[in-house]
Amino acid sequence: MTKTILHIDASARREGSTSRDLTDRIVKHLGAGRIIRRDLAKPLPLLTEDWINANFTPADQRSDAQRDQLALSDSLVNELQDADTIVIGLPIYNFSVPAAFKAWIDLVARVGLTFSYSENGPKGLLEGKRVVLAIASGGTAVGSEIDFATGYVRHMLGFIGITDIEIVAADSMAIDAEAALSNAHKAVTQLAA
Repeated sequence: MTKTILHIDASARREGSTSRDLTDRIVKHLGAGRIIRRDLAKPLPLLTEDWINANFTPADQRSDAQRDQLALSDSLVNELQDADTIVIGLPIYNFSVPAAFKAWIDLVARVGLTFSYSENGPKGLLEGKRVVLAIASGGTAVGSEIDFATGYVRHMLGFIGITDIEIVAADSMAIDAEAALSNAHKAVTQLAA
C-alpha cells in the first residue's frame, strides 16, 4: 500500500468529469495511509512580478511580504515532497493542459526546492516518486501528434525528478466513449497497488 497519495484534479468540471472519476478510482485502487487533496477547479494564482522577485531573493533575505508571496507555492511543494505517489486527473483542453494545471506547474517548479542547476544542467530533486496520470479527452488520442499535454507533463515532471509515470487514458471519447471508458477502467484495475 502507498503511504501518502497527492490527489490532484485539474478539470474545471466538478460534476460529470471523466478525469475526476478516474482519479477517484485510482486513489481507491491504490489505497493509502494518507491522502493529500488538491483541487485545481479553485484556480491558483498566476505568477506575478512580485512572486518572481520573491522567488529569486535568497530565502534568508526575504521580507515578510516576500515570504507571504511564496507561502502557497511553498505549501504546494511540501505536498509534492510529502507524497510517495501523485495521482493527477488531467483533461486535455484544446490539445494541451488546462491553464489551472499550468499554474500549478509554475508554482512547484522552484530552483533549490524541486530542481537544482549543476555543471551538467538541471537536476530534479523529487526522485523516487510515482505518478499515475488520468487523462480524458474528447477527440485527442494520447500520444498522437496533436497531443501536446502528455509530452509536456512528462517533461515537466521529469524536470523536477519524477520519471516513474503511468498513464490511464480515456481518450478520444467523442469517437467511442464506451470503449474509451471501458479501457480506462480496466487499466485502473491493472495498476500495481
